[in-house]
Amino acid sequence: MFREIIVPVTFGLALFLFGMKIMETALQAWAGPKLIKLLHASTRTPWTGLLTSTGVTAVLQSSTAMTVMTIGLVNAGLLSYAQSLGIILGGNIGTCLTTELIALDISGLGIPLFLLSLLLWATAVMGEELLPIKSGRLYNLLRPVQLGSLATGGFSLIMIAIRWMQSIGPALEARGIIGWLLGHAADSLLWGAAAGAILTALVHSSAAVIAMTMGLVGTGVLPIELGIAMVIGSNVGTCLTAWIASIGGTKSGKFVAWSHIILNVLGALLFLPFIPLLQTAAAWLSSDPSTQIAHTQTIFNVTCSLLALPVCYLPLWSRMGNSQMDHMSTIPPTTH
Repeated sequence: MFREIIVPVTFGLALFLFGMKIMETALQAWAGPKLIKLLHASTRTPWTGLLTSTGVTAVLQSSTAMTVMTIGLVNAGLLSYAQSLGIILGGNIGTCLTTELIALDISGLGIPLFLLSLLLWATAVMGEELLPIKSGRLYNLLRPVQLGSLATGGFSLIMIAIRWMQSIGPALEARGIIGWLLGHAADSLLWGAAAGAILTALVHSSAAVIAMTMGLVGTGVLPIELGIAMVIGSNVGTCLTAWIASIGGTKSGKFVAWSHIILNVLGALLFLPFIPLLQTAAAWLSSDPSTQIAHTQTIFNVTCSLLALPVCYLPLWSRMGNSQMDHMSTIPPTTH
């Protein structure tokens, strides 16, 4: 059991999270400052905030990073609470890009892609060191190549990690673990959603849990209905990081975190009874069970965000944000 299940899961999740962090850090260093400026300038309405946040999250490859960054901007008084609502919804949509890329089933290319990205990164670093003049068009081009190859290398590590996590399916089934899980989930898919939420809260990555779920569903170990329930639950579990980030922040920053939690919990409760409809819609888009899980997350997040968007236009949120900004403007500056 240790060799067949614990080792692949532990190292697979660790490698997945490591790859995600490399990719996220490289992308943030490459385009982060510009994206933050774009985010601040493009949140005049919840709709524009949603569209901008969707693009920024897709680039950064992390809805958690998007939410934490938003809380920080609100705490600093750079964004109002009203401006943050559209960003939260867009972050949930943008994060679907990761699972849709995973659904392309290119995990077999993980090692070649990693070696290629490592070669490109080493070439760019050496080229930067060998240039006699540390300026000019060629020098400015080497920096994006370094960061782009690092991001690609991080994505390749994710592909390798998925192959590791997929390998535990037969062992889980042989030892009766899947049967025990299905026995509990047969009574209520709420149990499956709770499992997805707990796993996501533990590893701080809904993408990692969904990728593992896609692997188990793709190999036939888990039924699609239970996989969809775990996907819905993972969207709730990802709220833990945002809540932690809000501790000790401003009132508006706490509102951002709680809004994120409430929107995700309400969306999960709304869609749990309609899991068969979600499965039907995903099956219409693809016949592959693993791909259906990825499509389910996209359908769920897009629909929940669009349903919640009109609520973001209520005048209450703007008054709340203006009140908080007025409060911050009355705080006397510190003297040195």
